[in-house]
Amino acid sequence: MATVVAPSPATAEALRKSTNAPATAPARLESLDVFRGLTMLLLISHGFGIYEGLKDTPSLGWFRYQFEHVQWVGCTLWDLIQPAFTFIVGVAMALSLDRRLKQGDTRASLAKHVVARAVILVVLSNVLSNWNGRGAPLKFQLINVLCQIALSYVVCFAIWNLRFPLQVACAVGMMVLHHALFYLFPGPAGPFDPTGNIGAVLDQALLGYKYSGNYTTLNFMGNAITVLFGVWTGMLLLQPKSHRERLTILGSCAAAAFVLGLALAPVIPMVKRLWLGSFTFFSTGWVLLGLMACYWIVEMKGWKRWAFPAVVIGTNCIFIYSFSQVLRGWFANGIAQFTRNFSFMGPYGAIPHNLVVLAGMFGLCYWLYKRKIFFRI
Repeated sequence: MATVVAPSPATAEALRKSTNAPATAPARLESLDVFRGLTMLLLISHGFGIYEGLKDTPSLGWFRYQFEHVQWVGCTLWDLIQPAFTFIVGVAMALSLDRRLKQGDTRASLAKHVVARAVILVVLSNVLSNWNGRGAPLKFQLINVLCQIALSYVVCFAIWNLRFPLQVACAVGMMVLHHALFYLFPGPAGPFDPTGNIGAVLDQALLGYKYSGNYTTLNFMGNAITVLFGVWTGMLLLQPKSHRERLTILGSCAAAAFVLGLALAPVIPMVKRLWLGSFTFFSTGWVLLGLMACYWIVEMKGWKRWAFPAVVIGTNCIFIYSFSQVLRGWFANGIAQFTRNFSFMGPYGAIPHNLVVLAGMFGLCYWLYKRKIFFRI
């Protein structure tokens, strides 16, 4: 019979206090890698085929529509992917810049690094967006997620160099300016006219065309606020606070974000395609909850084995994002020659087919991971 040995009083007290002990920022925040990987996993999954697979199942309509963008006003799970990814960029940015300063980099050298990285992201974004053009004229764009991150990255770096009260003032000013432009120059159907808003007008004037889906380059102003929220979260994680203190602060911020987002919604509609304030706050609330869950599971509880697939994908997100943008269609069609899209299952066959494609893409990331090959900018 096994003997159970009770911990000594000193050990029990140490265990009790461990949650409240100051937590130092590790060289790499594992929970952030996990959260990034889960976000990328959702992105490259193409919704796991659920939107297509459940098209003949009205009873699951609400669940099905979580894997598709809303047409204009509202928010689904699928609408939260880009806010999550851009928020993570902000957290990683704060941790990275702090580490570089401690290693001896100057703020001038950091500025050169930020600008160079932004230029590379814009170039890569335009290469990917034009890759499958099939003879169409090259089209310069600034709406792809990588371009939006690039613009936000530069803006947030400039703000990060200021004292924190001034950072907050800049964030408030940028959000006010963003919305003032819509109200001062309304379209035929009002400030947030899908096709005639100021963002669409500027794109037509500067680029010679409007983006499909009614997105606008001006979105980067709202996107930058989301990145800045991530930067502030990273700054919090750099402070010598206990795990419990960090989660308490993040939880309070999530609650405040939900309240602000919902309070603004009747006045400023929750439009992700324009990245308006109500969407910025509401989506940040959900993103904070996601990060908190990963932090609690990975950093506090130490449960890491389950997250290995997310880490594999999250540490090579540039590669898998680029692959998904350029080659996923070819890859999925090739696999379909063998799976036949599981057509014997009817529409439901889209789900196992997408899971097989996702498994193949994970295999590519795993092959790179085992060989320590990481694509980074």
